[in-house]
Amino acid sequence: MHQKRRKRADERRAEILAAAESVFAERGYRAGSLAAIAEAVGISKQTLLHHFPTKEHLLVAVLERRDLHNLGIVADMGLTIEAMARLVDLNLDWRGLVHSYTVLSAESVAEDHPAHEFFTTRYDRSRHALADSLRAQHGDRLPGGLTPDQAAPLIIAVNDGLQLQWLLNSRDVAIGELFRAFLATVVKGEPPAST
Repeated sequence: MHQKRRKRADERRAEILAAAESVFAERGYRAGSLAAIAEAVGISKQTLLHHFPTKEHLLVAVLERRDLHNLGIVADMGLTIEAMARLVDLNLDWRGLVHSYTVLSAESVAEDHPAHEFFTTRYDRSRHALADSLRAQHGDRLPGGLTPDQAAPLIIAVNDGLQLQWLLNSRDVAIGELFRAFLATVVKGEPPAST
């Protein structure tokens, strides 16, 4: 009986996460209400809060789920330039989540923020994984002249910065094209393609 209840609770959490991802992607974090998420799943807001005690906890769980999806892409393709660029392309379809991620990551610099530990750990893990991958592919120095440990935080910073600019002006910021040009310059040492 206990195992059946646990399975049902896991299924309910998965339904809530799927609905939250959809609502946050469509409406953004601030406009995406817990009531709308609960309604999409067919449960009460109280039932939702039983599984996720706050809206912030729910968003962190959505971001973790999204990271797992992205890790699947990286596992299939390897942590290559094309895999990183592919992840940027996928985010174009998730404007609300990119917006929520951007806002929440900035807010999480406060040590008492519910997502502080998530983002601290995520950035540490991302920097180390990217540096290790670049080192495995290129050795201790990339063709562009940087070390893997220098390139990794720069790549992450440019990605996050481009996402912010894209959110503010998606018409004029070709995030996928710009990110690919940056990666080719930094990682491969290639000059940007002339337009």
